[in-house]
Amino acid sequence: MKLGICSDHAGFQYKGKLIAALRLEGYEMVDFGTDSEVSMDYTDVAHPLAKAVENGSVDAGIALCGTGNGMAITLNKHRGIRAGLAWSSEIARLVKAHNNANVLVMPARFVPYRTALSMVRVWLGTQFEGGRHQRRIDKMTECL
Repeated sequence: MKLGICSDHAGFQYKGKLIAALRLEGYEMVDFGTDSEVSMDYTDVAHPLAKAVENGSVDAGIALCGTGNGMAITLNKHRGIRAGLAWSSEIARLVKAHNNANVLVMPARFVPYRTALSMVRVWLGTQFEGGRHQRRIDKMTECL
């Protein structure tokens, strides 16, 4: 599986650790930046990640910023993106099982790294349940 990942300066440290851990687990990782802890605009990395998920050059995405909100809002502006913000493994499971999130967003300033890694593993290992949840996903794009 080929995963895209991005972060702003607040998530930079976690991003590097996640890339290393996930590569060891056999995932192909594409890093959309940022490349340091120097303050930057999360939108500059969120849009390229979203486009890569939309066009299929990566299978799914992971995004981190301070609260996760900026990334999630930006990513969800893209028609083909369902970015789910999670701060626990159970929420990460539910954003995949119920919302079929193709991007997992995490708040790097509010969760320990071990929780972030656990969330990613749970999200990647969860299957979308379909059924009534698919009906709801179909309704998400009605206004676009």
